[in-house]
Amino acid sequence: MLNATGVGHRYSNKSDWLFRDLDVTIPPGEVVSVLGPNARGKTTLLTCLAGIRTPREGRIEVTGSMGFVPQSHATDHPFTVLDMVLMGRATKVRAWSVPNAQDDAAAWAALDRVGMAEQAAAFYTDLSGGQRQLVLMARALVCDPAILILDEPTSALDLSNQRQVLMVLRSLADTGMGIMFTTHDPTHALHISSYTLRMDDDVVFGPTNKLLTDDSLSHMYRVPVHTATVGFDSGARTVVAPDLLAEHV
Repeated sequence: MLNATGVGHRYSNKSDWLFRDLDVTIPPGEVVSVLGPNARGKTTLLTCLAGIRTPREGRIEVTGSMGFVPQSHATDHPFTVLDMVLMGRATKVRAWSVPNAQDDAAAWAALDRVGMAEQAAAFYTDLSGGQRQLVLMARALVCDPAILILDEPTSALDLSNQRQVLMVLRSLADTGMGIMFTTHDPTHALHISSYTLRMDDDVVFGPTNKLLTDDSLSHMYRVPVHTATVGFDSGARTVVAPDLLAEHV
């Protein structure tokens, strides 16, 4: 549904390339994670793939509609949760018109998909960070996209809200939607993504369990990293343990 080939971007002709010769695919029904150090160009890449920004070089082919969820969103206006989601229907509402019953039904369905329907009448400004993230996801889902791209959807969330966001992403992929998200937590990638784009000294796309190894993670984050298989009630999971107090990599 999305295939990018030879994509590269820099902000000016005199600045360094953030990334170059980048190839990545978002297959239908799969989750793709994007990992890399800070300032490596992950957010810039997402905006290129989502059509918000035009890359300097390369080709991006998209089949189907796309939704984009930013890392954060701030507003001082007390919009209700339902109104925030209805904003995502802007492309479906004609000029000088107001949302109709079909738009309302789509907004309620999107809220239900992320488990936020009971909060529809609440003010967005009164929600927790995790709840706001779910509302932004619902706003992106309200037009039923074939592809959903999210920039660090679990950043600054507690463990419970991280779990809720990851479970929603996995359930959306199970319906056939293509998902891509950035994260600084390799465990999240190992839990739900089939493929990973690793943005380090080089840019590599491939199966998550092949790319996120102890050596590659240690090199990418410049700290010793070890992976381990842990048994949970839901099954065995691979988790990542960095040695954040190590003196040397």
